[in-house]
Amino acid sequence: MNTNKKIKVLIVDDSAVVRQVMTALLGKEPTIEVIGAVSDPIFAMTRMNQEWPDVVLLDVEMPRMDGITFLKKLMSVRPTPVVICSTLTEKGAETSMQALAAGAVEIVTKPKMGLKDFLSQDSGHIVSAIKAAALANMRHMKAMTVHRPVATKPALESCATAVENTTRRVGVTTDRIVAIGTSTGGTQALEAVLTQLSRTAPGIVIVQHMPEKFTGAFAARLNGICAIEVLEAKHGDRIIPGRALIAPGGRHLAIKLSGAQYHVEIMDGPPVNRHAPSVDVLFRSVAKYAGENALGIIMTGMGDDGARGLKEMFDAGAHTVAQDEQSCVVFGMPKEAIKLGAAERILPLSALPGIIELYGK
Repeated sequence: MNTNKKIKVLIVDDSAVVRQVMTALLGKEPTIEVIGAVSDPIFAMTRMNQEWPDVVLLDVEMPRMDGITFLKKLMSVRPTPVVICSTLTEKGAETSMQALAAGAVEIVTKPKMGLKDFLSQDSGHIVSAIKAAALANMRHMKAMTVHRPVATKPALESCATAVENTTRRVGVTTDRIVAIGTSTGGTQALEAVLTQLSRTAPGIVIVQHMPEKFTGAFAARLNGICAIEVLEAKHGDRIIPGRALIAPGGRHLAIKLSGAQYHVEIMDGPPVNRHAPSVDVLFRSVAKYAGENALGIIMTGMGDDGARGLKEMFDAGAHTVAQDEQSCVVFGMPKEAIKLGAAERILPLSALPGIIELYGK
């Protein structure tokens, strides 16, 4: 879209309070224009026939037609960036995972109580989510929801030089670990990568920017469709082959070396680069405790979180990879890492499962 134009947003939520507060909140943002606020998808389709939005802010539990059904219809007719507006409940998290799998770009949360105060206090996150969604390459998003990229033989061969001669070791361990950081578009991209990995893949630690309580549902969903074990990380969990640990929303994740074993440390703390968990926090700890034993991968996402941390990994002797622009939903985080000279290689999404498997050999 033209960055000089305002982002046209359509709000679809059955709560009159949400529509009122969200319209007022977004109305204060000079780069955003609310073109409508309607109570359900039926009204939304009528409004969209008059003027098509750049971003849809969508509730998932509504009368007449639920948000998931509407999202699937929208993606099949005209893929459009959708930000899910969901409650901080177990049911809301599970439904939001279905929405992300169907092609939604981002999640923002709303509590059941104190809605006006919450939305006012969290306006920065809501605005950032809408701006990130507006930049999304929906062609790549749609491709990931239909086809999971497979690492072909040529892609694997092209990755081989990045992991050859990796017998260098630090400290007292020979364990190899993989650290991944991602944001906008990352849920679909991670699914595309993790579902291709075998149980012999090296241990993986992941930061995916996602609200509190949603990472557990995300990990559970991936665990059900992957050969490897996928868990929401808990303090002290070991990083072992065949397991991926995802940082819990709202808390930072770092690694530590205890004896000859890598563990994760879950920490409370203020946002870093506007995020908790932060990719930089993870990558910096990997640079410190794993160094040459690590492979760092920065994937699709808006902003620059992780770029400096990946550079620290690179400087510490780790192998580092940035996802290429052609396969990113939002080429923000990888772009910033590449600018810093942090990426040893720039690879498409389809090549990432192959390089992870090769690194574990």
